Amino acid sequence: MKINADLHIHSKYSMACSGKMDLPTIAREASKKGIDLVATGDCTHPQWMKEIRSHAIDDENIVIENTTFSITTEIEDKNRVHHLLILPSVSKAQELAESIGKYGNLSTDGRPTVRLDGSEIAETAKELGALIGPCHAFTPWTAMYAYHDSLESCYGDMKDYVSFLELGLSADSDYADRISELHRLTFLTNSDAHSPYSNKLAREFNRIELPEVSFEGLKKAIIRENDYGVTMNIGFYPQEGKYNESACIKCFTHYSLEDSISNRWKCNICGGRIKKGVVDRVNELADLSEPQHPDHRPPYIHLMPLSEIIMMALGHASINTKGVQTAWNALLEKFGDELNVLLHVEPENMDFVDRRIVDAITAFREEKVILYPGGGGKYGWIEMPEEKKDEGNDHKKSQSSLFDF
Repeated sequence: MKINADLHIHSKYSMACSGKMDLPTIAREASKKGIDLVATGDCTHPQWMKEIRSHAIDDENIVIENTTFSITTEIEDKNRVHHLLILPSVSKAQELAESIGKYGNLSTDGRPTVRLDGSEIAETAKELGALIGPCHAFTPWTAMYAYHDSLESCYGDMKDYVSFLELGLSADSDYADRISELHRLTFLTNSDAHSPYSNKLAREFNRIELPEVSFEGLKKAIIRENDYGVTMNIGFYPQEGKYNESACIKCFTHYSLEDSISNRWKCNICGGRIKKGVVDRVNELADLSEPQHPDHRPPYIHLMPLSEIIMMALGHASINTKGVQTAWNALLEKFGDELNVLLHVEPENMDFVDRRIVDAITAFREEKVILYPGGGGKYGWIEMPEEKKDEGNDHKKSQSSLFDF
């Protein structure tokens, strides 16, 4: 069976997260998006664990209405690297909390920081039968490749137990598959959502072929057992990220890697610090001049949340305007869920909404959008092919779904 899954989100107990991130709200909003399996996030937080237990059918199953939850958490190690753990059961999540609670305060944040390194966290995951991989691996902060040059540097002799890598909003398969050590791993695209709104939850997601919606079924897909696996990654263009290219953190002037090095990472315009971009970091790490996708690698589809596409197409300032919400609700009422609209509905069948919306969806499907890369902490932006190319503030409005990352 094929499902859509978002395997990395946070709860209301994580810093800078919406108070509406409770399980019933997440389940309802996930259903609107067409997501069948969604992460609980934050399963080591004691208050969140109480809520997880209250909704659990049994030790292994949490289902609210038609949405199934996968028990997960994100952990920050002592080197500031973030790791995603997918747990087999509620009781194993409790064991994890008891194990890592000796090395950090689990009550202060849903995403705990512990005095353990990557290899120690991976060893704990293995003992519990959990899956583990690096979160948003290429971002300049709190990511594996921000502080390490290899899986072995991060995970030591536990590197072979790592089964997946989360690409994050800053990278896609073309970026990651220039690094041959990653070819054996399954790539995941998840939202890391901090709120349940339509432009946050499942802004990136995975289409997965698995035998059943359970931990064991998901495990078989991630380790690609019996021909199960991820069949599609759906996410942003990496150029939309605010650190895509190397750029000054003050005036946002972009620099090549060579110029950054010759300038000693100091902007020759304003004197600010140049922050190394993801593109240049990938170039440093890559042992391949072009991406070489292994046979198991699925296609990567570049999309934005439907509400964001509608907002951009209509030129509105927010997804909450009447025009955006009216069109979004009309499309969902007609076609069931957002992902169906984005990926499958024929353009002629959407003729009851503004033609600009249909054209924008088509442009994304055909990858004909115009990209302006971000850098230095300033997000990139996207234009439709017919739009005029200026750099006013309106371009930033189409990137609000990135802001809570």
